[in-house]
Amino acid sequence: KKPSLTHFVTAELTRGYFLEHNEAKFTERREKVYTCMRIPKELEKLMIFGFFLCMDAFLYVFTLLPLRVLLAVLRLLTLPCCGFRGTRLLQPAHVCDILKASILVLSFSMTHYLDYSMMYHLIRGQSIIKLYIIYNMLEVADRLFSSFGQDILDALYWTATEPKNRKRDSIGVIPHFIMAVFYVFFHTILIMIQASTLNVAFNSHNKSLLTIMMSSNFVEIKGSVFKKFGKNNLFQMSNSDIKERFTNHVLLLIVCLRNMEQFSWKPDYMWGLVPDVIMVIISEVAVDVVKHAFITKFNDISADVYSEYRASLAFDLVSSRQKNACTDYSDSVARRMGFIPLPVAVLLIRVLMNSVKVQGALSYTCVLLFYLGLVTLKLLNSIVLLGKSCVYVKRAKMEDKLFERHIAANPGHPPPSSSSVTSQPTPRTDLFPTPTTDYSCSSPSDSPSASPPETEEPRPPPAEDEEETQGPSQPKHRTLLDIDRFTLCGNRID
Repeated sequence: KKPSLTHFVTAELTRGYFLEHNEAKFTERREKVYTCMRIPKELEKLMIFGFFLCMDAFLYVFTLLPLRVLLAVLRLLTLPCCGFRGTRLLQPAHVCDILKASILVLSFSMTHYLDYSMMYHLIRGQSIIKLYIIYNMLEVADRLFSSFGQDILDALYWTATEPKNRKRDSIGVIPHFIMAVFYVFFHTILIMIQASTLNVAFNSHNKSLLTIMMSSNFVEIKGSVFKKFGKNNLFQMSNSDIKERFTNHVLLLIVCLRNMEQFSWKPDYMWGLVPDVIMVIISEVAVDVVKHAFITKFNDISADVYSEYRASLAFDLVSSRQKNACTDYSDSVARRMGFIPLPVAVLLIRVLMNSVKVQGALSYTCVLLFYLGLVTLKLLNSIVLLGKSCVYVKRAKMEDKLFERHIAANPGHPPPSSSSVTSQPTPRTDLFPTPTTDYSCSSPSDSPSASPPETEEPRPPPAEDEEETQGPSQPKHRTLLDIDRFTLCGNRID
């Protein structure tokens, strides 16, 4: 007997179903919703920490680098009085500081041949579509310049500080130095064009170019969320987003300085720029949140992974503060995030020199007070970052890796107590097992570590012996401490 229409409607209105029959599926869906809700908070914690790391490395160029160069010059001048007791006239750190300052001065001198106003009007005469294409090309070129530029700077530092008793196969310090100067100069030109394009977008009448430039950020979502991402690949993207956010803030500062100079530093015009600046920052934050939320959703990545990323950056900071660290902190940040502060610093100094006129004793006094304020800000920022980094390293159970770095850099010296790394008043000797193997300072993944306790906190990299047992056919597993901004994405990262 065929059911009537009344029976069918009644069945549709009264039929039931039980979700508990598929409990695992719906529980997983609910956890994904909770993960997406946690992403903005966890991501912004990482972004804020990384932003202040970049700011610390950026302020170092203006504050401590001149003082370190002054100390190195004084060491050279007083060396004949003290006598030649060592094999080196200068320590490797002093040589690197002098090279950085020399590159900065020479690149800044070369920028005097560039006319910022002519570049601005040349860009303003182009059509909107052409400027949009140029701006996207500049972003790609900036990443390529940063990747190759860090290699040039690293090659220069190593060539200048390489031990003399070792056979050298380099072309010499002077050719590397010339390459580094031209790299910083051309990268400065690239960033100057970016700043000019952004300035044209701010000063356009209908703000159409600014709207198009912000909409290009949303195109980035299309090219990212539907790709397969691992934890290490997401770490690369997070570092890139941190560097991009800090660089955009510096570009916005340059645009505001240029516009305020043109309007004789009138406060009324400054309030007109604030809405556009806020709109650019909000759009960038929204794009990052949406992009990371869907990447973690589609790749089943927990929101706790951003705590691991933050611990890895904190580990770099704490290890670079050791007496004999493997690398300078600013160089470590440059490798991790792709942020090289020298080109941006050259452009900012150029804009400040053209925008602010210093005349008279009162003006020079204000400049001195401003410099002291920057030094104070740098020191306070470094102290807060170091304290936070020690907390993050403690939570991640990575103090044993710091102990291995200390043994590698200071052979024959007693290990530091854990109270120097953590805030515990009583030393915890159980966190620092006695190693039985010689370590090198070349890579953090080359040294074995103790077995971490079973916990959901981030774990140190696996031991070298465990990797060797996997056989030569299997690729070496990369950890977060091995991944920098310029490591190739895709299948090259496990």
